[in-house]
Amino acid sequence: MSAVTNKDHAELAEDFNRDENRVDWHDETLWWIRQKRDRIVHQIPDWELLRETASQIKHNVLSNMHSYLQQFEANALANGVHVHWALNAQEHNQIIRQLLKDKQITHMVKSKSMLTEECGLNEYLAEHGIEVIDSDLGERIVQLAKEPPSHIVLPCIHKKKEEIGDLFHMYLGTPSNVADPQILTEAARQHLREIFLTRRAALTGVNFAVAETGEFVVCTNEGNADMGAHLADIHIASMGIEKLIPERKHLGVFLRLLTRSATGQPITTYSSHFRKPRDGKEIHIVLVDNGRSEQLGRPDFRNSLKCIRCGACMNTCPVYRRSGGHSYHTAVAGPIGSILAPNLDMEKYADLPFASTLCGSCSNVCPVKIDIHDQLYKWRQVLVKKGYAPTAKKIGMQLMAATLSSPALYHTAGKAGRAALRYIPFAINNKLNPWYKHRDMPQAPKQSFRDWYLKNNS
Repeated sequence: MSAVTNKDHAELAEDFNRDENRVDWHDETLWWIRQKRDRIVHQIPDWELLRETASQIKHNVLSNMHSYLQQFEANALANGVHVHWALNAQEHNQIIRQLLKDKQITHMVKSKSMLTEECGLNEYLAEHGIEVIDSDLGERIVQLAKEPPSHIVLPCIHKKKEEIGDLFHMYLGTPSNVADPQILTEAARQHLREIFLTRRAALTGVNFAVAETGEFVVCTNEGNADMGAHLADIHIASMGIEKLIPERKHLGVFLRLLTRSATGQPITTYSSHFRKPRDGKEIHIVLVDNGRSEQLGRPDFRNSLKCIRCGACMNTCPVYRRSGGHSYHTAVAGPIGSILAPNLDMEKYADLPFASTLCGSCSNVCPVKIDIHDQLYKWRQVLVKKGYAPTAKKIGMQLMAATLSSPALYHTAGKAGRAALRYIPFAINNKLNPWYKHRDMPQAPKQSFRDWYLKNNS
């Protein structure tokens, strides 16, 4: 369920920040996950070697993407898997609709797939009379709430258990005012069991696809992808073309990195391998480009295609934690999403690379060593040169550049600022000053450092 909004990140973050208690809770929850990640990665002495190995494997894939894709397709076809190619989101959605139409299927179960969120699949199929039920618990909760996921691994991390209880009471018939996670989980389990047993088609995402064997791997903590895929007559897997790895032996590297980085677990509960269909069943895999080739051709940004969608950059990002995932108005939120989204539409997502402190924490935790904060900085330069920066921001930065490059102007501006704070504080301490909205302005010092230095060193 894609977010549809005309607001930019700052405006959407302001909406989220109106509930200070929720902001604090959201911040603390994600930081707790970041701390879990830190504890478990430190149990592996060669963690940095593992990260470097994964980064180099992905570098090899990006440098030889065409040959690995051809190898994967040939092996998948030999395994009896149907392979489809989609240039963009529209083609992806049309292929899946046609597959369902050919089988006269109007109801489908789907496990987590951020690619289908990126393509707006649920909305597209609903417009054509096909119902899709998300089977990942978090995804099902936001689907009931008619919201997009706010996090790629923890899609309803923005919701409290009491709110989930209200949703389940409204849609699943649980008693009112029940917020016990065990009761709510059991209610979801009973609800989804009926879905699994009655759907003839199941769609899953793909975490890793092995070029050497033509197989693909789906990782979940709930087993919902397996339930859907094994019970349905037709299993459709949507895969971004960057999900390739060369050989099966490389899986061990990525499976060790993925969940440690995502949730602080040693391994994902279910890592299911799909290679060939059972008798009487079908497996279809849709290989989706949707801008990835273009990103591959951008030397400054191609490393973003190494991403394994663990969400570690979101859990550590001070901006994401305090502004919520929906403020990013794109399928993949947070630091990595702010690199990927402008590739799809520079004008629409021009605000996102600016939603960062450039502190570098995202790059430090990335399991495949993507230089995320460097790429965010480079996107800012590209967007400004292309003319997508707001006029007020461009004028402000030009004034700032002129002030910082002139000692006399800098001295005069500092003097004027201290005088304003001292004698007319209301000129600065007002709602027109974004800094003042959440902070107290400092007391004006009696003298500048320059004045103090000249006085004490003359």
